[in-house]
This record gives sequence, structure tokens and C-alpha cells, in this order.
Amino acid sequence: MSTTGYDLVPDDLSSNIPEWCRRIAQTLNGAMRGRTNNTGQVTLTANAATTAVNLSRGRLSENSVILFDPLTANAATELYGATMYVLSANRNVSGEVFTITHANNAQTDRIFKYAIIG
Repeated sequence: MSTTGYDLVPDDLSSNIPEWCRRIAQTLNGAMRGRTNNTGQVTLTANAATTAVNLSRGRLSENSVILFDPLTANAATELYGATMYVLSANRNVSGEVFTITHANNAQTDRIFKYAIIG
């Protein structure tokens, strides 16, 4: 059983019911406080037209929506200048990678927070 609270069901459900219930409560309390394990930060790769974002635990599905929050002026220009996007075809089958297509330039400060929904 994972200690992160992500995997809630133990291999042997009858092994430790009180511990299982405690982990469910911790996970639900965390979710109510906004800790939903669906956010991250990415800096777009300089001098390249794509940036791959590696996730853990298959957090993507074909129906996922990825939202970006620019943290710098160059990031905002990239996002709101309509030169940055994620195609569903760029998501791998395991749900652990998505690829951002963006302008190819030398800027090293195109930094974003992201959230994955769904």
C-alpha cells in the first residue's frame, strides 16, 4: 500500500481495516484543502518547439484538460499569444507524459504552473 494516500485500497482488504479507513480520511481531508495531486510546474524548453512534461502515476486520460497559469511575462506572452497548445495526440498511452507545442526561441523564463482536470 502506498504511503502517499494515492492508492487507497490495500492488496488484502481485510488486512488492516482501521489503517485503510484512516488513509481514506486523510486523502479526503487533503482533497478538501485543495491537495488533489493534479498540479505541477514546467519551464518551456529554450531553442525547441516542444516540451515534454513527465508525470507520475498515469495522471492523464484522453479526456484530461490541462490548464496553464503563466508565472512570467514571457510565459504570459507565449500563452496568450496563441503559440502554445497541447494536442491530445501528444499524450502517451500510459498517461504519464504530455507534450506542449510552443514557439521556438531562446527565452529561458517561460515558466508555468499547470493543473490537470479529468
